[in-house]
Amino acid sequence: MNQAVAKTALTGCLAPIDKEGLAELIAKGKADPKVIKTLKCKTVAEGRFRHLNFVRSLPAYVVDEPPGLLGDDTAPNPSEASLAALGSCLAVGIHANAVARGITVYKLEIELEGDLNITAVWGTGDLSDKPVGFTDVRAKVTFEADRPREELDALIAHAKLWSPVANTFTRPVNLDVTLA
Repeated sequence: MNQAVAKTALTGCLAPIDKEGLAELIAKGKADPKVIKTLKCKTVAEGRFRHLNFVRSLPAYVVDEPPGLLGDDTAPNPSEASLAALGSCLAVGIHANAVARGITVYKLEIELEGDLNITAVWGTGDLSDKPVGFTDVRAKVTFEADRPREELDALIAHAKLWSPVANTFTRPVNLDVTLA
């Protein structure tokens, strides 16, 4: 059992975030609030609808489709992966803001679901006028901490407001797709 897991097991709360490191990140962000960081991912088609996604020097992150969408069901599909990214981003924001405010977090889980019309089949099926992509996404947060509900509700709203992935879901983004 690693040290963070052991500490969590002993204290009954989530593995702690380095509060000093968080304070340094906060200070850097305030010192230069217009810094833009470019993130990169290389996606390689493996066959059928299975793709390997390479980010930094991490092992490949697999994305696939379920059998109902002609995939091999070996990993989340792209839309499910986007829900996972949203849930993780919200959880990071909630946890970081809790630590910054001195709140002890005992449990943090986010259940997400999104409504998606898939009849266009990636532009090969029913091409009638309809929204493409999620029309509604719901996130239900289970959050146990040492503060009253009103304070936790405010913290969740703050994390949603400042979540890069939540903002990607809720506002237009410039997207350029070209042949290399």
